Amino acid sequence: MEAELVRQLPEAGDWQYEPKWDGFRGILENASGELRLWSRNARPLLRYFPELRPLGKLLPERSALDGEIVIERDGVLDFDAMQTRLHPAESRIDRLSGEIPARFVAFDILVWQGEEVWREPLSERRKALERKAKRFGLSPASRDRDAALAWLDRFEAIGLDGVVAKRLDAPYLSGSREGVVKVKPEKTADCVVVGLRWKSRPDRIATLLLGLYDGKGDIDYVGSAAVAAAKHAQIAERVLPLLEKAPERRFSEPNRWGGGELEESPLRPELVVEVRYDKVQSNRFRHGTKLIRFRDDKDPAQCTWRELRPARANGLTVESFLGTD
Repeated sequence: MEAELVRQLPEAGDWQYEPKWDGFRGILENASGELRLWSRNARPLLRYFPELRPLGKLLPERSALDGEIVIERDGVLDFDAMQTRLHPAESRIDRLSGEIPARFVAFDILVWQGEEVWREPLSERRKALERKAKRFGLSPASRDRDAALAWLDRFEAIGLDGVVAKRLDAPYLSGSREGVVKVKPEKTADCVVVGLRWKSRPDRIATLLLGLYDGKGDIDYVGSAAVAAAKHAQIAERVLPLLEKAPERRFSEPNRWGGGELEESPLRPELVVEVRYDKVQSNRFRHGTKLIRFRDDKDPAQCTWRELRPARANGLTVESFLGTD
């Protein structure tokens, strides 16, 4: 099942609310008599997460669960660690499986001992999941909208990615977005424009590169904001003059954060923009940000890491949230 991104959680009554896990979606099944773990695009994943093979002892023959593969460090989900596991070298995978083991969090039951549970409405599937698959780590679920809204405020602290709402009366609709919606918390920050990536030099800008000042007065690169075609002329008029006499500066991890092989140029750090973002991880905006407006009223020196105040966990960890600590 897929989820449609919406601005607000639907009203209670017809919906079940669940956390949106930040990992790799996976179907765990043994229809062929051998345990297999499939990604959403049918890529086999078990070779990358061999530490999950013991789950085969918990899964009866001809059964299948839907869930998420996640890695946690110090009580917080770590998506960066997930990406390091997709490596061709078996020796590296074996080493990392011991150093940063993954877990499988189940949130739906599709087949159990040959019974096609996926045909049942979610209200019945959830009962079956809790009854039949209770030895697995199960994702929390609630029909209380207020509780789900409170999750949105707390989830960022342990690396969760929002809240999912699923229709209680719907069967498992593979490949469909009709029965599931998701809400991600969105926040804003004021950042210094410290560089750009060219779409075509010298007159077409692809993205603005963003920075924040640290406690020593140095600028840290934190991510990028795409330049929309409709606003390109307006943005270029403000940005291109800052190329002149710009300090020499390089921006780390361009490929990983969406820049591809685009050429970069530094800018004089004189312009402040407000951007909307959804998540910060490893001192970067996890995804590209949306440019909202220029902040001519703000001094660039005011754009510090205080703009990205991390949510406080207040004792909450992945283990305690799952009820397994």
